[in-house]
Amino acid sequence: MTTLSTTGPTRTVHHGDALPWLRAAGTLAGASVVTSLPDVSELPALGIDGWRRWFEEAAFVTMQAVPDEGVAIFFQSDVRRSGLWIDKGSLVSRAAERAGMAVLFHKIVCRKPAGTLTRGRASYSHLLGFARVLRPTLRNATPDVLPDAGVQPGVKSMGVLACVDACRFVIAETTTRTIVDPFCGWGTVLAVANALGLNAMGVDVSARMCERARRLTVTLRG
Repeated sequence: MTTLSTTGPTRTVHHGDALPWLRAAGTLAGASVVTSLPDVSELPALGIDGWRRWFEEAAFVTMQAVPDEGVAIFFQSDVRRSGLWIDKGSLVSRAAERAGMAVLFHKIVCRKPAGTLTRGRASYSHLLGFARVLRPTLRNATPDVLPDAGVQPGVKSMGVLACVDACRFVIAETTTRTIVDPFCGWGTVLAVANALGLNAMGVDVSARMCERARRLTVTLRG
């Protein structure tokens, strides 16, 4: 079991492969996970079928690391390949069943205005929350559709407003006060977590992205 500091907010970013890191870390005591798993375009050597297997396994390993008091939240955008859609929400949900987790919420986040015609990447993203034990309270419910994902530091980054929604759910519904993003990229999740007073820990295979994730800051209004 890995025990993470709960005094902060602090931010730590590890340079490395997320899956070995998660397996070595064991249970992330005191933490919840907010992340976005890499798209098939980011792992072209695997091919479509290989990426599907990798994606589902990555989601499963990520969920296994979440303690009973925590939640696992995924931000995933569907993509079209050879004229067919890849439904990432269904892939994450299959992994959740393997990990013994139930769906807490399934929100739609608009990446572009409704009615926008897209060619390859959907104009929406799934924001899915899962837990093993936790069940949310209705008094803290938030909208099922977020009309704006918020500012994105990078093209494939999680939008700031989507991160805020996810992190505020963690604050309202769990006792965990550390956010872990094992595929942190630009570090949007980490920066938002810190801005909301939460500790943050990230992992990324790219040294350049790790540096960006360490430096990124966001200012939240209200």
